[in-house]
Amino acid sequence: MAREIRIQDSLSGDLRPLDPRDPGKVGIYACGPTVYGPVHVGNARPYVVFSLLKRFLEHEGYDATFVANVTDVNDKIYDAARERGLPSEELAREMTALYEKQTDELGLGRPDHEPKASETIGAIIDLIQALVDGGHAYPAGGDVYFRVRSFPGYGKLSNRPLEEMRQGEDEADEALKESPQDFALWKAHKEGEDTSWDSPWGRGRPGWHIECSAMAEQILGLDFDIHGGGSDLVFPHHENEIAQTEAGRGKPLARVWMHNGMVEMDAEKMSKSVGNIRSLGGALEAYGRDALIMYFVGGHYRHPLAFSEGALEEAARSVARVRDFVRRLDRDAPEPEGMDAHVNRFFDALADDFNTAAARAVLFEWISEGNRRLDAGEKLGAGRLGEMLYVLGLENLLHAEDDADPEAERLLREREEARAARDFATADARRDELAALGWEVRDTPAGPALVRRA
Repeated sequence: MAREIRIQDSLSGDLRPLDPRDPGKVGIYACGPTVYGPVHVGNARPYVVFSLLKRFLEHEGYDATFVANVTDVNDKIYDAARERGLPSEELAREMTALYEKQTDELGLGRPDHEPKASETIGAIIDLIQALVDGGHAYPAGGDVYFRVRSFPGYGKLSNRPLEEMRQGEDEADEALKESPQDFALWKAHKEGEDTSWDSPWGRGRPGWHIECSAMAEQILGLDFDIHGGGSDLVFPHHENEIAQTEAGRGKPLARVWMHNGMVEMDAEKMSKSVGNIRSLGGALEAYGRDALIMYFVGGHYRHPLAFSEGALEEAARSVARVRDFVRRLDRDAPEPEGMDAHVNRFFDALADDFNTAAARAVLFEWISEGNRRLDAGEKLGAGRLGEMLYVLGLENLLHAEDDADPEAERLLREREEARAARDFATADARRDELAALGWEVRDTPAGPALVRRA
């Protein structure tokens, strides 16, 4: 752990050195999806960012715990279930299973914990009760609201004037509140809502913000190391998490607040409500997981990331470039000399606010240097290439197509290039040519693989 790791903290605005609460251990909580419909590419970005951050921290010697929740109790779920004529619990289970299946196909492993709001009701009620007892919350008409003016630090994350921080709740809720800025911790059961729980304030269900505070505290405790999520969650979600935890527990929820930028389509945030989405399943089917991961690591996590078919096609070409280089390596050759400077620069880039874009650029410098040496007749082994690829989630590229002959490799490459260009007729033709040579193409979670036909 000799390398200093620094992360941009959205709360302080500073680039802060990582200072774990428990030496040698790092706890990460990232807000996951609300499961009312299939996830899209934008939903996948925080999953990828924080899965890879865990890999990097473990490379640096930390014991990292990654928690990503599932919001399975929410107004949007009730509404979507009603439209489909399903019980809300059934819709939530169906969409959670689909989310897990598709994120499995990213090939990054599962988070260490994936709590669900519906399974954390006891902890949620306990935190709300502490807020009521402390004068920070008040019951009203079966609801319970957080009293924003009781917490002097409200607004310190989003840096908005208090009068501009409206919660976006409906008129009926507004009428119950002492102040327009107050937000719901518990919501009374309403007609048409088929899931609710008993509480000291009557039957109902939790508000969105209190769910994450309770889930994070239950697994990681208070003052844990990194709270992550999309920049669209800064207000109101994360602002409210900070307020309700600090008011109810007297301690901060997290030490560093780390926000990833939005995936954008046509310069607008990718969003189900806007309708400008590319489903995660569709992107995986069209381009494969390697191209999608390569696309994600090509941008700094804090910056918006433009989505287009062209961007995915470019990522697919970058994947092909790595594969082509790996094919040229001699597995029995020694580690290349004089390449450690590249490797150190690679990991230094990740230590400097987890800059995967800069690290990826260094990776391709390493490959360019390797190709130059190979062209000069030098024999090269993989050296620490696998170490770098693993931290970027691309480790399978080091072992792709080991047993395939050059002709089969060429046809597979042409098939993937055709799929990336959406030229499915050519892709199918290349698949048939591979079959004639005795190869079957299998689209696995680790990317397309060639398997000898029986």
